Amino acid sequence: MATPAASVRIYQSAPQALRTSSVHRRWSPATAIAMALLLGGSVTALAVTNPTKEEYGAHAGTQLVGLATDELCSQRTLPLVLQLWIKDCPRLIADQEAALASLANQFTRRWNLGVASVFVTTVGGQDLLPTLRLPRYSVTTLGVAGRFLVLQTQSDSGDLE
Repeated sequence: MATPAASVRIYQSAPQALRTSSVHRRWSPATAIAMALLLGGSVTALAVTNPTKEEYGAHAGTQLVGLATDELCSQRTLPLVLQLWIKDCPRLIADQEAALASLANQFTRRWNLGVASVFVTTVGGQDLLPTLRLPRYSVTTLGVAGRFLVLQTQSDSGDLE
């Protein structure tokens, strides 16, 4: 076996594979295919689990029950006459969850982005009694992967005269 000449440096005799350039690094075809499949699978999974308006309505109904219970029952914003008449305010509101979900669906706009949806719901502001106006709520929610993330909420306090 011949030894390299003294004028040849060790790094010059190394195979070409050891010489790498930080500028021209390329992905192997298998890596590129795996990454494309992973990205495609992720997009498909997000598209399949993109929540519908009906799914959002059920979620919004549950949220509205909590908000209405806090606003009307816990903070005692009902007029005294109604407080005496309604014995179990939280249960009365909880029994209206289906109606609140339907109400939320009526007042919701949905922007379908394919892999996610943006829902904007504005409810309330109606007169419940001549002296009681319901608070107005506006909620912007992102629906992605079967979950809901509230992005922004706004409310006014309803008017009691």
